[in-house]
Amino acid sequence: MHDELLARARAWLAEDPDPDTRAELAGLIDAGDHAELAARFSGTLQFGTAGLRGELGAGPQRMNRAVVIRAAAGLAAYLRKHGRTGGLVVVGYDARHKSADFARDTAAVMTGAGLRAAVLPRPLPTPVLAFAIRHLGAVAGVEVTASHNPPRDNGYKVYLGEGSQIVPPADSEIAAEIDAIASLDDVPRPDGGWEILDDSVLDAYLARTDAVLADGSPRTARTVYTAMHGVGKDVLLAAFARAGFPEPVLVAEQAEPDPDFPTVAFPNPEEPGAMDLAFAQARASEPDLIVANDPDADRLAVAVPDGGAWRMLRGDEVGALLAAHLVGRGATGTFAESIVSSSLLGRIAGRAGLPYEETLTGFKWIARVDGLRYGYEEALGYCVDPQGVRDKDGITAALLVTELASELKERGRTLPDLLDDLAVEYGLHATDQLSVRVQDLSVIADAMRRLRARPPAELAGLAVTRAEDLARGSDRLPPTDGLRYTLDGARIVVRPSGTEPKLKCYLEVVVPVAGHAGLPAARDRAAGLLAALKRDLAAAAGI
Repeated sequence: MHDELLARARAWLAEDPDPDTRAELAGLIDAGDHAELAARFSGTLQFGTAGLRGELGAGPQRMNRAVVIRAAAGLAAYLRKHGRTGGLVVVGYDARHKSADFARDTAAVMTGAGLRAAVLPRPLPTPVLAFAIRHLGAVAGVEVTASHNPPRDNGYKVYLGEGSQIVPPADSEIAAEIDAIASLDDVPRPDGGWEILDDSVLDAYLARTDAVLADGSPRTARTVYTAMHGVGKDVLLAAFARAGFPEPVLVAEQAEPDPDFPTVAFPNPEEPGAMDLAFAQARASEPDLIVANDPDADRLAVAVPDGGAWRMLRGDEVGALLAAHLVGRGATGTFAESIVSSSLLGRIAGRAGLPYEETLTGFKWIARVDGLRYGYEEALGYCVDPQGVRDKDGITAALLVTELASELKERGRTLPDLLDDLAVEYGLHATDQLSVRVQDLSVIADAMRRLRARPPAELAGLAVTRAEDLARGSDRLPPTDGLRYTLDGARIVVRPSGTEPKLKCYLEVVVPVAGHAGLPAARDRAAGLLAALKRDLAAAAGI
């Protein structure tokens, strides 16, 4: 077994194009570190609807240039098989370790395969890449990013020509083409021949951001902004300046790109502690709200003053606020969200007489909804301009929420005031999440198996009125690895994360509210129910 493992490692070493990972792998071989070699050579990093994402390092189970070249070659083969030879592939990248290298390798592979390649001029937000695909008439796009993952990770996100991320069966077809590549020597990679784009694409994206705001709307709300050590700052500041908002006060320690993300444990605004520096800056400058992007700026976090402190709004709260704002502006078209997001959106759309759709998790599904006008997902993702960017976009969402805050400010009101109004009108929709990060993925598989074998009949004293195994699919949803429970006044969705080693359980309770005076009691009731749901679900899943 050890001899076979060493043979695989030496074969990989012989064709690894990166001196950094060659040196790393040679050291493991020389040290006879069989456990580490087994971890890296026990399989391959799987290409799926999320593309690729994993820890940087040598070997087929890590993100590295050899893996990226194979992925690019598989995509190129897929595009040629579907008659896209000679078509344009746009490549974007963030500021993580190796991102620029992976982008250059992708451009080289596309050029060698007879396609045209164009690379964005520097690290830029993922929404700029999604915009560029449609703007330039490309047949596909690639964004090199691991979004909000830890510093040791990187990833590879693939879009097709309509500007949306891939979905089945494209993912499995591309994966099959990747598997068919026997050797990197079979992949032509010229030293040049692709285009480095200038700022005209970025300028067109920024011009498009104007479309999300209403003509003549108030632009007075003051913000604190953090880029979370990512690539959002310059683009967001330019968009805010074009719109005429006050210049955001920056969280200086997190303003510039830094692939090591030194001030946070995880560069995700949802993670505990990630927003602490933004809160400190807000206490000093007293803005109307805080806006934050994740490192590739496709997500948006919002925080508001709350009783002398600052409170992060949940993604579902921001999703409802933006929906109410768009309805108030007379928006038409379909409102959509994923199955793990709050049911409040459906009620807002229904009251306004607008079409509403529910999809599987991920903007690869939300962006494909026919007639989409607005889509969101509870994990801080918002699509507010689907004609420009068919993906989540943390820049345009920041503009829209700041416009809403400005309109409310003009009337002496705040975002929390509007949330209160929505609770009184539709019932208090309170959401929470039970999220378990694991080292051993079998923990997640065991939990899902346990819940499938013994579906709970009651949680938090509420009867489970319907238990659905989403792996079976339905007439409205394709199959996915997930479970959904409908209870009297509550809903739970359980699923493994598609991008991180986590089991995620999404909880929602709906509590009727008898006027504004009844809000405190409704919030207490909701908090108690959510806590009990977490406790009982954890016990049922054995986590």
